[in-house]
Amino acid sequence: MRKTAEVVIIGGGVHGCSIAYHLARQGCREVVLLEKDTLASGGTGRSAAGIRHQFGTEVNIRLATASVRMMETLAEDLDYAPGIELKQGGYLMLAYSEPTLDQLRRNVLLQHSLGLGIPSRILDPDGVEEIVPHLNMDGIIGASYCHKDGHVNPFHVTQAFAEAAARLGVEINTFTEVTGIKMRGSKVTGVLTNRGEISCAKIVNAAGPYGAVIGKMVGLDIPLYPERHQILVTEPLEEFLNPMVISFQHGTYFKQTPHGSLLMGVGDPLHEVKEFNYNATWQFLEDVAKKITYHLPALKDVSVVRQWTGLYDITPDYQAILGATPKVEGFYLDIGWSGHGLQLGPVVGQVMSEIILEKEPFVNVDVMRLERFETGELYPEPACV
Repeated sequence: MRKTAEVVIIGGGVHGCSIAYHLARQGCREVVLLEKDTLASGGTGRSAAGIRHQFGTEVNIRLATASVRMMETLAEDLDYAPGIELKQGGYLMLAYSEPTLDQLRRNVLLQHSLGLGIPSRILDPDGVEEIVPHLNMDGIIGASYCHKDGHVNPFHVTQAFAEAAARLGVEINTFTEVTGIKMRGSKVTGVLTNRGEISCAKIVNAAGPYGAVIGKMVGLDIPLYPERHQILVTEPLEEFLNPMVISFQHGTYFKQTPHGSLLMGVGDPLHEVKEFNYNATWQFLEDVAKKITYHLPALKDVSVVRQWTGLYDITPDYQAILGATPKVEGFYLDIGWSGHGLQLGPVVGQVMSEIILEKEPFVNVDVMRLERFETGELYPEPACV
């Protein structure tokens, strides 16, 4: 492991690897990435791996549009032969109440108003049934839909960035845990790990749900906490479900993977534990089985293969924290994605690299700065599950 670097990145998920690649691509070759486990072992690899344009805030819509475009040619651009298993089968966001449908309408209007060419639209119940004929239509009054949304393989996306970064000279160290950060006054000067020390002028905190833990190493109290989320997977079936389907009312999402399995989850922020807990529960299995068979009654006799857990890194407004930290010179944040980080990793890597290299980022992310929590300028994202 090298002893000096210009930039040290903490976290080997898609964001950390994307930042490393974009820094190196812009000529910053003294970059070291540190991951305490394997690449994509945290939130990235445990995610549902959906990608979508359908957000309800301008910054996320702009980031998402650029990120989806990157995904469409990512394997070729990064010379990654296995591919990233991109499937653009759409996102179908269901509405069971007028307030939800009104919010979806506002989201779509905002998406169209930005002039980005997003082909999202509002559907009536007949339109919903046409896209997913097996769906239980009871109570559905409409939906929003974008056929350019879809999903990817999170491990391949991360590995594509990691390999491309390594070819450009980035040093990637797995099973390397950060144990402390050295400072001189209010400026970072190095990183302490279980394998030694690295002197550096800049540090990027891309540690996901562990972001607040890393923040405390430089004296920052970052308003971020981990929240367990669980996912269930069925046996493989013949292809019958093209889009990712989301119900905000039920907190559910489900999709069919390229392998044929149904991947499904339930967001339950009122009851899920807010701690570093990766234990799967029988309660989740029962809850998700009831809710998914409500949505898709044909699944009632399908076998469950496995389930797993992951951690969201949640902020008060369900928006990420991006950029420099005024109180700590040389310390940068890319954390707090609240469940939608994987899909924005490609573009945020570019944005963060531009901020770190003191260039004008091609997407303005000032609303995501850390200081908003002190000033009260929160910027809630309404399209989270």
